[in-house]
Amino acid sequence: MPEILSTVACNLDNDILAACLPLMEASRVEAIEWAFDTLFNVTEVPSWFEELLTAYSQENRLIGHGVFFSLFSGKWLPEQESWLKHLRKVSNDFHFDHVTEHFGFMTGKDFHHGAPLNIPYTTATLDIGRDRLKRICEACSCPVGLENLAFSYSPEEVKKHGAFLDQLLEPVNGFIILDLHNLYCQVHNFNLSFDDISMLYPLHRVREIHISGGSWENSIATPGRNIRRDTHDDAVPEEVFAYLEKAIDLCPHLKYVVMEQLGTGLYTDASKIAFRNDFLRMDDIIKNKNKTIAVANSFLPETLIVPPEVKEDLSLYQQQLELSNILETALSYETAMTALSSSSLAHSAWQIEQWDPAMIETAVNIAQKWKKKT
Repeated sequence: MPEILSTVACNLDNDILAACLPLMEASRVEAIEWAFDTLFNVTEVPSWFEELLTAYSQENRLIGHGVFFSLFSGKWLPEQESWLKHLRKVSNDFHFDHVTEHFGFMTGKDFHHGAPLNIPYTTATLDIGRDRLKRICEACSCPVGLENLAFSYSPEEVKKHGAFLDQLLEPVNGFIILDLHNLYCQVHNFNLSFDDISMLYPLHRVREIHISGGSWENSIATPGRNIRRDTHDDAVPEEVFAYLEKAIDLCPHLKYVVMEQLGTGLYTDASKIAFRNDFLRMDDIIKNKNKTIAVANSFLPETLIVPPEVKEDLSLYQQQLELSNILETALSYETAMTALSSSSLAHSAWQIEQWDPAMIETAVNIAQKWKKKT
């Protein structure tokens, strides 16, 4: 495998930057992952932050991470066109070694206040996802990847996710971010094992790994059951470090391991110290792994042909709007389940009849947490 770089997700956030600064001063941060589309409400980026990005960019150690593209929206939207325009600009301003996005579609009319949720795995969604990935690849002129989901409605979805990602990425020779805390959520929420679930992913496509922490949520739908949420607001669990030890050896093209945490979880001195300790532990694991040489994969397509017409599926889009509205307005998981059973998603490719009630409850909580407050 190539040299693995110890990386932090570093954005324009005072608490994140304060937590990272001592690591940078000690030259422990070998690369930066920047969520380039999260500055939508910033009127002017400080020059010192641009200088930080430039410094890592010039060393080919800056990677871009998107949040708000809504890859699987059934309708091509103006927000997506604007997102691509922004990506072209930042890709000209800074050199990204690669660019990634989240899997799923964004709930809500305003993507910046929506939640990324899963889609049915069909030929239609596969075609839409492939179309969008080609457009991202054209805009950034570098390798493109996707992150595995933390949230699923059923264990059947979990088991199909890796194979669908492989098919999705094949036309652009894309790669996967294997988010180990996302896997931790799936392992706990559906009573699976890491070994079994990891083998369902095309690990030869993994170029990047994420580690992070999260939180627990008591289920009302299934009393006594705790749901693991990927909230990025706490220290990395022991299990995730154990996953990292295993995963490095399973991913021959791994180049970046990224430590993630939101600034909302780093507001105390103790939390900043815990973050740095987690980073150093991650770095030690990486440095202690033997490096073996694998056949290089550029993760660039041999040819890239972007069709002039954008792929759309307006019936899928209407179902996405309907699902978003149900999740964002439901007073409880029971009302959500009732609304879903009488919606156009019933007895369809969405397979809502197989959805776990506790995960519907979680989807309601996620959608309403992200929803824009008026």
